[in-house]
Amino acid sequence: MSDERKVQEVLARYVRATDTRDGKAQGALFTDDATVQIHTKTGPGTYEPLGEPLIGGASVQYAVENFMAPHPEGGSSHHLTADHIIEVDGDRAHCSAQFVVFRVRAERRPDGGWPAGAFGAQGTVEPHESGYYETELRRVDGAWKIVRHDVLLDMPMALPGV
Repeated sequence: MSDERKVQEVLARYVRATDTRDGKAQGALFTDDATVQIHTKTGPGTYEPLGEPLIGGASVQYAVENFMAPHPEGGSSHHLTADHIIEVDGDRAHCSAQFVVFRVRAERRPDGGWPAGAFGAQGTVEPHESGYYETELRRVDGAWKIVRHDVLLDMPMALPGV
């Protein structure tokens, strides 16, 4: 597998861990000194940091396990990333990708089964967030790890206390 593909796979594992709220898996993708910063859009092509950065894989794991709301019953999220621009230079790499997060809400199947005339998917899927991931990686003991991850949101975001 090419280094570019391996770098892209790190991002794929990151979004899957986010969707499943798997802090351990997500934290393992980062170095101990990695920096993660969320940015909100303030104007055309301009962003400002939102809150303090997370430092290290253990902090990422803690944030996922303690600050991300669990999905409601029948609910999940689904990330899509696209248009990956990947540059590899020896043991360092940069990945720039667009993302969209979809909010998925499945209807509960009635005890007596679906009513007459019900057909197709039962629930809703709607776009919820979008933006860009700007991710710096380093090869550590043969594996690509995230050393800096900037999440550039297309919209403002409100956080308690921030």
